[in-house]
Amino acid sequence: MKPGIFSKMGRCAALIAWLLWLPTMQVGAASRPNIVFILADDLGWGDPGCYNAQSRIPTPAMDRLAAEGMRLTDMHSPSAVCTPTRYGLMTGRYAWRTRMKSGVLWGWSPPLIETGRLTLPALLQSRGYVTGGFGKWHLGLGWQTRRASEGRDLDRLGPDPQVVDYSKPLRGGPHTAGFDQYFGIPASLDMEPYVWIEGARCVEAPVAWTPGDKSQRGDGGGFYRPGPIAPGFHVGDVLPMITDRAIRFIEEQSTAPAKRPFFAYIPLTSPHDPWLPHAGYVGSSSAGPRGDFVVQTDACLARVLGALDRLSVANDTLVVFTSDNGGHWLPADIKKTGHLANGPWRGQKSDIHEAGHRVPCLVRWPGKITLGSTSDRMVCLVDWMATLGEITGSNLPRNSAEDSFSFASVLLGKAAATPARQSLVLHSGNGVFAIRRGSMKLVEGLGSGGFTQPAKVEPVPGGPIGQLYDLSADPVESRDLYSGAPEVVESLSAELEGIRKRGRSRQ
Repeated sequence: MKPGIFSKMGRCAALIAWLLWLPTMQVGAASRPNIVFILADDLGWGDPGCYNAQSRIPTPAMDRLAAEGMRLTDMHSPSAVCTPTRYGLMTGRYAWRTRMKSGVLWGWSPPLIETGRLTLPALLQSRGYVTGGFGKWHLGLGWQTRRASEGRDLDRLGPDPQVVDYSKPLRGGPHTAGFDQYFGIPASLDMEPYVWIEGARCVEAPVAWTPGDKSQRGDGGGFYRPGPIAPGFHVGDVLPMITDRAIRFIEEQSTAPAKRPFFAYIPLTSPHDPWLPHAGYVGSSSAGPRGDFVVQTDACLARVLGALDRLSVANDTLVVFTSDNGGHWLPADIKKTGHLANGPWRGQKSDIHEAGHRVPCLVRWPGKITLGSTSDRMVCLVDWMATLGEITGSNLPRNSAEDSFSFASVLLGKAAATPARQSLVLHSGNGVFAIRRGSMKLVEGLGSGGFTQPAKVEPVPGGPIGQLYDLSADPVESRDLYSGAPEVVESLSAELEGIRKRGRSRQ
């Protein structure tokens, strides 16, 4: 296969997408706002002060965004861990429809987004947007090897890193998924290899080695795994570096002679492990090193908002700030700090319970979204593809974004009495399913399905085999109604199975 063919395939997919929307290109530029989408990593629903009045962490930029836009209180990530959520955001499709049935990818994993699948940045490219991404990718990369005989899947159990030829361009990654520019890291900041990716290339080969470190919950300075590292890569500098590059992109697009709308996707590496707040943020919260790292995360948001103000493009820009899943915050952390990172919700990151997937989401679009407004409409991060498609005048083809429902009307204060999304399928880190319709939530299985113990409970003979909660009467999921409501269990089970079997949620 010729070098660069995968990159050409990605451009081909974008061209096909552009042709599909060609008839709608008459929509004026005024209807196509710039879009800045900031995705925090493991930020809990209860971390921002605008969601949790008792938060032990000052978050003035998040609070500002809430005051200047809308706060969504019933937003969910499609999965309680990061890779499948990122797939859902980028494609409008649940990740459990792919090869990924549980867990996450690793630094050497192959791409999860299928060749030819329409993505959110490709959709926006078709509407004339310049697309840039800056930060944590975590959707797999097409690493090339030194010899064809070594070309096996490069995954967590993967190779001697010397098998990878870092001088060769990546065969798959952000550049084949619709991004004109990308600068970031392969996976989470606690996963090797520790390298920078720019466009289709590794900036510097990981010829050095780091022993990693332990968590501050023990005697460490911030958890990350041992592994190969580029000599110029410094773990503690990643968060400010990606913020710098994102702002540079915004500056370049805002001052270009021939201005086009831009899409800046900024998947931050914080406040996920390793918690490495810079010196100026140490002690800035009452929630320990993670809390201080949330303060630095808030400062990154403040810098982006400040750039939009300075460049006089804030009024023409739709800003989204959200998280990929709930916070990894243990009962011991709550006891030690008094901080409820996930607010009142049960559980934590990876769990099927609400704290695993109910996330903060703030949206600002001056002149379009009412200042200081709040919506309790049930929505999901997979819905952003259909929503931004509607906002930018694009009609999604039937074979794309199968699980995405537009909530543009909610943002614009014109929500219909009957929402487009009637139900929502949720997924835990260990692959446990749940379905929500209205206030009723059915969980397939017993236990948390994630990090909280017990993760799995074997049913007893004659006992319930799942969990059922009424979130309107019992938002903290303390009263299991499974045994007393067989009709509800049967109805929700049938709906969940139907969505799985028909391969799409939209009709």
